Amino acid sequence: MTHPDASAAPVRHTAPTEENIRELVYAFYDRVRDDALLGPVFDGVLAGRWDEHLPKMCRFWSSLVLGTKTYRGNVQQAHDPVPGVEPKHFSHWLYLFLDTVEAHYEPAAAVQFMEPALRIAQSLQLSRFGWDYAIPPEQQALLESVAPRRRPVGHGHDLPTRPTGEPFPAKFIGRSMDEDEATRSH
Repeated sequence: MTHPDASAAPVRHTAPTEENIRELVYAFYDRVRDDALLGPVFDGVLAGRWDEHLPKMCRFWSSLVLGTKTYRGNVQQAHDPVPGVEPKHFSHWLYLFLDTVEAHYEPAAAVQFMEPALRIAQSLQLSRFGWDYAIPPEQQALLESVAPRRRPVGHGHDLPTRPTGEPFPAKFIGRSMDEDEATRSH
């Protein structure tokens, strides 16, 4: 029987789908759970609840990347009570996430995950550490390298200017799906 070469690079997807988003989410959180820095933080909040959290994260990324609108929740509120989170946790989370995305997707598809991840991380950091918090320069540079470029003023379709460090402009608010399901069952 022939076994695939373990050193061969995995096939990278050219476009996100529900199935490969699930693959990405589960692969990423396997890495998080095994990580010496992030594992204890996540386990402190999700111990015994991983089986309900991972499908929620699949819905979240599907909603963001595919526009499925199946995720309902408040990202800021969900991350606010996490004790002991420091800037180094955000940097490391981003590194692991972006590395996992890059391993699973071709560049054009990977950017669909990278830009929202960087913007959401920026928003969470500013919310957690205060509006005077300086986003790490390497994180800002990475966002600028993957985000669509704004056209210079006067070149048609001018966009309003935003100061550097402005958080992710969209808020994820509302009731979670769990709350909706609980309401329907009563």
